[in-house]
Amino acid sequence: MLNVTKSSADVIDTLNDLIETCKDGEYGFRVSAEQAKSSSLRSNLLARSSECATAADQLRAHVVQLGGKPEDSGSAIGAMHRGWVAVKAKLSTYDDLAVLEECERGEDAALASYRDALEQSLPPPIRNLVQHQYEGAKRNHDQVRRMRDALRATQGGG
Repeated sequence: MLNVTKSSADVIDTLNDLIETCKDGEYGFRVSAEQAKSSSLRSNLLARSSECATAADQLRAHVVQLGGKPEDSGSAIGAMHRGWVAVKAKLSTYDDLAVLEECERGEDAALASYRDALEQSLPPPIRNLVQHQYEGAKRNHDQVRRMRDALRATQGGG
């Protein structure tokens, strides 16, 4: 579809930015799961990774529907973040608290991306999807924070 209007192009750009955010989350949670010592934490992080992949697929479908080419990878910033997760975890002797702190930092970035997207003019069905995914990102962020706080409490650090 060569006849992409300016507003469609803007919506496609916004959705592609969110796809990058989702891919960053998918990879970030997967890398974090690989670093986690606790099997329950590992399972939780892998579930978050899968949710991010599903969210990216949902966004991709809308990009295609609008006649655009969907993003298929994460951002350069996300790649650096994933690298930092691995380095920091190794430097911290694979400490689960460090992993959770990095996950929370990643979710802070995801929430900012979704807030930016929601400030754009989006068609109602796309706005509803973005709002729904934003709520999911908030739940992920809050859950990661609760796990981090609980781990700090058991380690006597908080």
